[in-house]
Amino acid sequence: MTDSIGKVVLAYSGGLDTSVIVPWLKNHYDCEVVCFCADLGQEEELDGLEEKAIASGASKLYIRDLREEFLHEYVMPTLQAGAIYEREYLLGTSFARPLIAKHLVEIAEAEAAQAIAHGCTGKGNDQVRFELTAMALNPKLRVIAPWREWDIRSREDALAYAAEFNVPVSASEKSIYSRDRNIFHLSHEGGLLEDPWNEPEESMFQLTANPEEAPAEPRVLEIGFEAGVPVQLDGETLPLVELFERLNRLAGEHGIGRVDMVENRLVGMKNRGVYETPAGTVIHTAHQALESICIDKYTLHYKDIVAVKFAELVYNGQWFTQLRSALSAFVAVTQKHVTGTVRMKLYKGNGRVTGRRSPFSLYREDYASFGEEDVYNQQDAEGFINLFGLPLKVEAMLALEGSTRSSYPAPDFSRFKRD
Repeated sequence: MTDSIGKVVLAYSGGLDTSVIVPWLKNHYDCEVVCFCADLGQEEELDGLEEKAIASGASKLYIRDLREEFLHEYVMPTLQAGAIYEREYLLGTSFARPLIAKHLVEIAEAEAAQAIAHGCTGKGNDQVRFELTAMALNPKLRVIAPWREWDIRSREDALAYAAEFNVPVSASEKSIYSRDRNIFHLSHEGGLLEDPWNEPEESMFQLTANPEEAPAEPRVLEIGFEAGVPVQLDGETLPLVELFERLNRLAGEHGIGRVDMVENRLVGMKNRGVYETPAGTVIHTAHQALESICIDKYTLHYKDIVAVKFAELVYNGQWFTQLRSALSAFVAVTQKHVTGTVRMKLYKGNGRVTGRRSPFSLYREDYASFGEEDVYNQQDAEGFINLFGLPLKVEAMLALEGSTRSSYPAPDFSRFKRD
């Protein structure tokens, strides 16, 4: 036994790792274990969870339905920012962890617990996300990370420990894959995916149909937005939770939202992950299309720069930082007029935008037309080009005259010569 702690609140999913952590905490810290599970849309994964937690040795289990808070306060600000990690990952696990950790801290305070615990491995990103959140919200709480302390080193070890201490284990927990599911996405890691050359087996996927076997007829739908938030699906106004649930089913049936990537973890190693994000992929695409007609050029281009930093902050667990709050404030201003409707066609793994409209559209057909018009004088372009190209012209003239400037070599245009 390491030392004694009165009470620990454990972030509990009911999976193999967190289930064996319950008796391990009691054995090593002589403590009462209170479990907390965030309902983020895992659906059937929550069935029988309280009974399982108690059977594993916990004194009680809290379950909080955080789906609405998750979508409104974490998912949408990230989607509005256009944040995608390393060009592909929509951050489905990343922005869930700060929310779970926030409520974990709240329950620890309500229970007068001395510590919180999580089941994240010492190789992954989630340990950072949980612990940075705890530091930001209550730095006095002790954090216990069993994977950095115990002798369990494999799934087989965990199953043996569960058997030794009579922890109930379901068949799904013997799967070769490590999964994380919420209303936004489902991730898959481990097993044969550890070799990046292996193609994922089709039986692994749970939210999306095989695009090759998806319906032969496309599904056309319309998504309505208000200030950057989806509020309507095919003209019907829906709460955000219900909208995501419906769109997950529709997009999933057409095989939308699969991503297979090798990403750079925060701790320095590369990791392969396969993600299913049906509704999130469709909403991201539709939102981006609506922004293209509602946000001016310079704001949109700067917002693309912000998106990269925003994604990095979210991925690295830095949600509760001043910089992330500041960037969110900037993004919120850009969304003021992102209101309108986007039409999309879902077909065999692809979600294609086929139309967009907005009462705040900056797109002017009379300006963009190639036909006859009187709102744009094409001769004005000559003056613009002369001014825009003036620096190039000056440098070229100096080069032709053989002029030199100290520590600034004449430009070399040889690379532009044709063979």
